[in-house]
Amino acid sequence: MSRITLPPAKILVVDDEPSNVRLLERMLEIFGGLEWRCTIDPREAIPIFAEFQPDLVLTDLHMPHMDGYQVMEQLKQIIPEDVFLPIVVLTADVTPETRRKALAAGASDFITKPLDTTEVQLRLRNLLESRFLNQKLEEQVRARTHELENALDQLNNAQEQVVKQERLRALGMMAGGIAHDFNNALTMMLGYGELMLPWFKKNADDAKEHTYLKHIVAAAQDATHVVSRLRDFYRPAEADELRAPLEVNTLCEQAVAFTSPKWKANARATGVTIAVKTDFAEVPHILASAPELRESLTNLIFNAVDAMPSGGTITVSTRTDGPNVRINVTDTGTGMTEEAASRCLEPFFSTKGDKGTGLGLSVVYGIVQRHGGTIEIASEAGKGTTFSLLLPATDQRIATSGDAEQSPVNHVLNVLVVDDQEIICELIAAHLSADGHQTVTVTDAAEALARFEAGSFDLVITDQSMPGISGEQLAKKIKERSPGTHIIMLTGFGEDVLADGKAPECISRVLSKPVSSDDLRRAIFEVTS
Repeated sequence: MSRITLPPAKILVVDDEPSNVRLLERMLEIFGGLEWRCTIDPREAIPIFAEFQPDLVLTDLHMPHMDGYQVMEQLKQIIPEDVFLPIVVLTADVTPETRRKALAAGASDFITKPLDTTEVQLRLRNLLESRFLNQKLEEQVRARTHELENALDQLNNAQEQVVKQERLRALGMMAGGIAHDFNNALTMMLGYGELMLPWFKKNADDAKEHTYLKHIVAAAQDATHVVSRLRDFYRPAEADELRAPLEVNTLCEQAVAFTSPKWKANARATGVTIAVKTDFAEVPHILASAPELRESLTNLIFNAVDAMPSGGTITVSTRTDGPNVRINVTDTGTGMTEEAASRCLEPFFSTKGDKGTGLGLSVVYGIVQRHGGTIEIASEAGKGTTFSLLLPATDQRIATSGDAEQSPVNHVLNVLVVDDQEIICELIAAHLSADGHQTVTVTDAAEALARFEAGSFDLVITDQSMPGISGEQLAKKIKERSPGTHIIMLTGFGEDVLADGKAPECISRVLSKPVSSDDLRRAIFEVTS
């Protein structure tokens, strides 16, 4: 087997005889590629070793002040156990007892005095080869260990992600069961609120009344998104999700206004004072969903209030941070431990005990992730917490109100509205009447089919979940009688109907409850134009 090429090596020589030291220096010089340090005082061996960091030590055994055994014992204490560093004993005493004692003290090999140049060189080479091969092996072991540790970390992370995803999927299935009824209630809140807005704008005696109503409508719109995200917040962002340029400072002001009942009225009712301050810089717009971002900020402010049971200050600030806009929500509350801060974004993790669900911050995390942003958390127990949302800035500008308006249908439509809840029928009819359309409302699918056959309708808007005949079954019967009739399905299970990405063939368009007047107007324009 060919011998390896030795890298430069360092030798420490400890011998009280100057003549032996000079002889060893000449031998090492002939050997080549070596650097050495020598001492004739064994008491200097340890300090020189610590400073020089040799690859091999040559030491005499019998020396004044400190013998070679003591030198080796001290070296053993400072050489790591997993490091092979050869120690060669130079001695004329080759008795078995001496060898046993030297080996017990840490000797790797012996060179018998008087010294032979060839023997010295061969032994040093063998030991240095072992030293460097051992180092190489240790490096390979460390590298392999590091790879295995990384693989284990990745496996653990993957397992944690699987558990989280399954937990969130179970939550989504449970939330889907209540979404239909909840969306029906939101449909009425949002629909009647939108119908009342123009009247309040013209007739309200107090401008605050109009503002309050706008807050109600905005809150209903946000709740609509909450219902949807409660079921699928664990999913990644879809390619067709709507994003619009938003003014960040305005969004933050709205979140502060929406949360004021909790941090102002409720806090004072319990005898504590919570102040909310704003510190806004001039920042770029962000491309985002306003309801989702308001939901995130609302959750963070509510969390800050809960973290200050004795009162304190919440500061909402904005800054430009490179390509991002930074939104900070800072409180002076109880703060979190390092462990709690590292886990607070996990679903179902809560420090509030029975008072918390552990969903608020995980929803915030999901929203920020879907917007291509990140969350930073700075917290110290007893001193407060700062949550920072970093969201990508955009050069896009906010469209004017004229740009945002949907093109109205330029002719009167005869519309049949079908829903087993009479109040929703009335609400949809009110929206259609406001745009000049003629409507007939029916709360029973069988009756709706009879009314359709007896009349002439350009459009049918039907619920899906109805007793007896479902909306899809009704649509099929209508299409059989009049293939050219447009049908819009309005349902609280819109996402489920569109699970495969396509509406049923008999349906022109599916809308999820609650539906805004703009969404309804847009859908009618698209299916009838």
